[in-house]
Amino acid sequence: MADGAEDPTAAAGRAIRAGALVVYPTETVYGLGADALDPAAIERVYQVKGRPRAKPLSLGVPDVGAAIAYTDPDERTIAFLERFLPGPVTVVVPRGEQVPDALTSGRETVGVRVPAHELAVEIYRAADRPVTATSANLSGAPSRTRVADIDPGLCDSALVVEAGETAGTESTVVEPATGTIHRAGADVEAIREWLASH
Repeated sequence: MADGAEDPTAAAGRAIRAGALVVYPTETVYGLGADALDPAAIERVYQVKGRPRAKPLSLGVPDVGAAIAYTDPDERTIAFLERFLPGPVTVVVPRGEQVPDALTSGRETVGVRVPAHELAVEIYRAADRPVTATSANLSGAPSRTRVADIDPGLCDSALVVEAGETAGTESTVVEPATGTIHRAGADVEAIREWLASH
């Protein structure tokens, strides 16, 4: 970083607070971040991805405490959050009242991510608010593990924070309250074992 240049995480946090978009790495794939409490910023994510408005976006936070603060989990879900987060898991939880309809497509639940990726967590902390946790790809296209493979139009619409190639296995999407695995991905066998024993 050149003298006087802004730290990338600080720049990303400032961009998110200003309503802009940020491409950022996670332990799974590259994500597209915006202020997850700002309907206008959320709309920009949908527009850039070409994502149908009926498909909800997930909410990224830096730790389990923040995940609980923006949701309304039962005791089983809290135990699951504490066991598997941070990690490559999206946990479907009843949303808190501050989470807007624009993020959840009107659903009463929201997917929550706490990445096991230091840079992603630093960006979330710098933003000082929940951040959208959706893959940085056009809707219907494969998730991307390298910035070079992300659609140029998407990158042109966002501040890009690059950190090499990511692992590539998408997160498992699970709803602990009902024991439902909505998408099998990383750590799915451990998750199945936990659900069966709890």
